[in-house]
Amino acid sequence: MRPTILAALLAASASIAIAEPTPREQLLVPPADAAHYLVVSTAGKHGDEYMWTMPDGRLAFRESILLRGLIFETDETMRVGADKMPADVVIRGVTPSGDAAETFTLANGKASWTSPVDTGSAAYSAPEFYLAQGGPFLSVAPQYDRLMAAGSGGLALLPSGRATFDKAASLDVSGPQGTKHVDLILVKGIAQSPQAVWVENGKFFGQLGGLNLLPAGYEGNAGKMQAAQDASIAALAPATAKTFLTADAKRPVLFNNVKMYDADHERFLEHRYVLTSGGRIVSIGAAKPAKQPAGTRTIDGAGKTLVPGLWDSHMHVGDDFQTVSELALGVTSCRNPGGPIELEVSQRERRNAGTLLAPECWDSVIVDQKGPLVAQGSLAVTNLDETLAAVRKIKANNLTAVKFYTSMNPAWIAPGAKLAHQLGLHVHGHIPAGMRTLDAINAGYDEITHIYFATMQAMPQEVVDKANTTMRMLGPGKYFKDVNLDAEPTKTVIATMASKHIVLDPTLVVVEGVLLADAGTPAPAYAPFMGTVPATVERGFKSGHIPYLPGMTRADAQASVDHMGEYVAKLFHAGVPIVAGTDGYGYELVRELELYVKGGLTPAEALATATINPARNVKAADRTGSIVVGKEADLLLVDGDPQKNIGDLRHVDQVMSDGYLMDGNALRAAAGYSGMPK
Repeated sequence: MRPTILAALLAASASIAIAEPTPREQLLVPPADAAHYLVVSTAGKHGDEYMWTMPDGRLAFRESILLRGLIFETDETMRVGADKMPADVVIRGVTPSGDAAETFTLANGKASWTSPVDTGSAAYSAPEFYLAQGGPFLSVAPQYDRLMAAGSGGLALLPSGRATFDKAASLDVSGPQGTKHVDLILVKGIAQSPQAVWVENGKFFGQLGGLNLLPAGYEGNAGKMQAAQDASIAALAPATAKTFLTADAKRPVLFNNVKMYDADHERFLEHRYVLTSGGRIVSIGAAKPAKQPAGTRTIDGAGKTLVPGLWDSHMHVGDDFQTVSELALGVTSCRNPGGPIELEVSQRERRNAGTLLAPECWDSVIVDQKGPLVAQGSLAVTNLDETLAAVRKIKANNLTAVKFYTSMNPAWIAPGAKLAHQLGLHVHGHIPAGMRTLDAINAGYDEITHIYFATMQAMPQEVVDKANTTMRMLGPGKYFKDVNLDAEPTKTVIATMASKHIVLDPTLVVVEGVLLADAGTPAPAYAPFMGTVPATVERGFKSGHIPYLPGMTRADAQASVDHMGEYVAKLFHAGVPIVAGTDGYGYELVRELELYVKGGLTPAEALATATINPARNVKAADRTGSIVVGKEADLLLVDGDPQKNIGDLRHVDQVMSDGYLMDGNALRAAAGYSGMPK
């Protein structure tokens, strides 16, 4: 009963302690009559899942997935006890991170488990369902079956928690076994936000979200199921928006005697008085304004810092629940660099109408070449004409950018970028395998996504050629430590990016997590949130690093990650626009800034990458991104001093978006946090 299949698989791609996994040829082979499910997205099929009952009565599952070069080959057996709960679970196989081995046993009133990230036990006296940390995704089926059978009372969980559900929608789907009537339920108590699951007659049917898990032959229903799911979740959003977007919340506000971050000049100013009214910043001064509008609310700024609302320049917004979480983290603007067009357009329109509580987002769509390594959810193309058609489709939906991906044919990039520019679209993305950093820039990229693609000019050819696999991170992790930033070829990369104002979206926090996380210990990006999110989510925080290349050590990875931070600082000081993003859940944004500071930026410089720089990148700096009279009132009041400790940005006291003042504690509660992060 993990979060969505996409979240679970991406977590698994960096979550397993290194060991010798059970080889693929020793994993279970599904019988001919096994239930067969497909893992699919709008880009096509990514894998297969099977479920059946073994001769001894155990449930069995088999998973085989290829996701952007990430390989998942696992199986699982589950013996169900007299109370219809798991009594014995064995998971085997390999994920991109190594051994998937996990066990759960129930004996003599004691439940015990060992997973790739933890070992634990608990007294067992009443029915509780063990939530596996990994395993085939289809193995969630019996968990949802038991939840449905439990009804309104919900289902007790191990290691902890309780799941409940609400029915949200129904529809008919068609396939080889005929028409089926399926219900959408929203499951609470597992993740930070409700999880959408489809059931048929009280039994698991499928799950959608970035990647979809559906019975073979029924995958053609994904479009209408996703539309119904999005509509059901959207129906919940107006109530949340109504709670926060009130007339009282848009009263004039005076931030009294507060430390203020001046993003345009990358400096902090003491003892400032900032007045907002009508959704705008109307005055800034070193003394209290002589006149204030009627009904002005005064907020004491002692011990606090006022900064522009933060930007997450790499946030794949999955659903309406995530938008509230972003605001709770102080993010008032974001870039969604690849999501379903329908959801992106819907969220934009509903935010503008005031029925969705969300940051203002600038949206892209991924364009990738169809094939086994295609990006999930992308507009998958097979030739240049389809590439150009995809670019036109992005423009037709009034989105702002085209994001090319790693499996694209390099020959299609330049004409695709040319058309995008003619249509007024921004061009960014991964660099296709076989191309180096300067190749992408010369082909028309306005921005490089991920620091590891900015290293490709200096990587060995075998890394460049396989950059559409995990080699895009492992190669730089092994070799970048030895790259001289003041020598060729990186010297020319820096000079070219600076002279052409090529933007870099580093996502250093991704590299740190993939290459340096320790299994069983919360990663630095997530450690401050321990104790504020559900236990199942916390378990995911304890993931480990991906297995290294032959001859590569942890010391190599640490040195390379540190050097990437120094590279970001070098690029920044050379005049390259740096924009901070997470490519995660949003929790990681402040850690991204901490890594910039570690690499050589001052806190004031680092904060520019999450405020004014991204506003300039999307050509919105004339109205937001800094605290300036006349600009929109997008502000964040922080309890602390990020000039001294950039990590204080996590301590969200108040958020102002378009002039609406929202309490940090109330936002966190609405987003599923139980308190302020450390």
